[in-house]
Amino acid sequence: MRGLIEVYSRDRILLDKATVTLYEDIQEFWVAERDHDARVVACGALHVMWEDLAEVRTLAVDPQMRGRGVGHQVLGKLLRTARWLGVRRIFCLTFEVEFFTRHGFREIGDAPVDGDVYSELLRSYDEGVAEFLGLERVKPNTLGNSRMLLQL
Repeated sequence: MRGLIEVYSRDRILLDKATVTLYEDIQEFWVAERDHDARVVACGALHVMWEDLAEVRTLAVDPQMRGRGVGHQVLGKLLRTARWLGVRRIFCLTFEVEFFTRHGFREIGDAPVDGDVYSELLRSYDEGVAEFLGLERVKPNTLGNSRMLLQL
């Protein structure tokens, strides 16, 4: 997973993650492996932010495997996991608008939560939550990204 993330973080398509963060969040990830050697060729995480809201994070596919449907399969698994957990809204912050649109995501402006939930989310130390809320301190990390939401 580290190698996949580095490929995209060098080009500022994904935010880099410290290795310790990957270990802390490993239970949120699903991976796709090649059959013949079990090499990880794609990964993606589902991070629950609130009772009915989660974020797709760190969806990455080995550049040599792009166009083969692996990213679609990983995203499909994340969405099935969200449904199983009872999550009704899935957020993502992405440059890959067309990819997510094919899965029913639509671009949004502000954070789609009411004032009480917004206030609670402000208490989170998670940078992804800050990105979801569009806080000023994370704006340099999110320049050019599209905020997207899927209603399940």
